[in-house]
Amino acid sequence: MTRPMKPLFILALLGLLCAVPPPAAADIYAFIDADGVIHLSNRANDPRYRRLMRINSQGRRLALPQYASVPSRGGDAKRYEQTIHNIAKRFDLDAGLVKAVIQAESGFDPNVVSHKGAVGLMQLMPQTARIYGVSDRTDPHENILAGSQHLRYLLDKYKNNIKLTLAAYNAGEGAVERYGNRIPPFRETQNYVRKVLAFYREFR
Repeated sequence: MTRPMKPLFILALLGLLCAVPPPAAADIYAFIDADGVIHLSNRANDPRYRRLMRINSQGRRLALPQYASVPSRGGDAKRYEQTIHNIAKRFDLDAGLVKAVIQAESGFDPNVVSHKGAVGLMQLMPQTARIYGVSDRTDPHENILAGSQHLRYLLDKYKNNIKLTLAAYNAGEGAVERYGNRIPPFRETQNYVRKVLAFYREFR
């Protein structure tokens, strides 16, 4: 049986791709399947592919998304509608906010794994999963339950300041505190906050 490639290998694989001069401008796409195998291609011939970078005819990289996780784009938001509604109600959360975080984190794919080790719909890190008693981070119900609990905790801590809550969800509470309880000046975090808020407006 073929051993699934770990997400950490993706940078090396992309490096190899960039080392080969392309005949013309090309996009590089990727997704992680349900078995954790990373698929790379210069053609988006599967709806799960997400563009990682663009290479011009001189072999120069033109663009690379801020987020290193590779969602499969195969998630079905409607499948988790009732679960999200029930859990959001339990923790007095707006279901639209939970959906927005899931959309930004995983695109509603429960099998997404980031290069930092975050897993599942709400991209739980191992430490966060332990805090909330999660045994299987790929289990949608467990993942949404823990992620929602963490959102509730952060909203309470930051007095319902959604921007700071999202910044802490992405970069950690320590980062927010180091910058005087403001959104840290990290491009990824700032983009993340804007991205989730945009999705939130759609889901409300």
